Amino acid sequence: MAGKYPEDEVAASAAILFRATVTADELRFGTVPDSSVEFTGDADARSSSGSIRRGVPDEARSGTTYRDVHIDYAIAAQLAQRERPGPPE
Repeated sequence: MAGKYPEDEVAASAAILFRATVTADELRFGTVPDSSVEFTGDADARSSSGSIRRGVPDEARSGTTYRDVHIDYAIAAQLAQRERPGPPE
């Protein structure tokens, strides 16, 4: 699943930002993994994850050899704004 790659503004202000780059001359899946990212707890709706891929489609197929692969992957988590209590009355 490629997902939506985090926008620059979201990545720049993220409370947690994870980025990884993978390159390979050849990549072949015996079994295509089923992966997902779920934001829980205090995550804001702007939190996102996704990849920009070259050489391998969003929906990879088992038994297919992909060549000249480059994948940029990122997870950017924003924290939800908590409501602050007002002044005592």
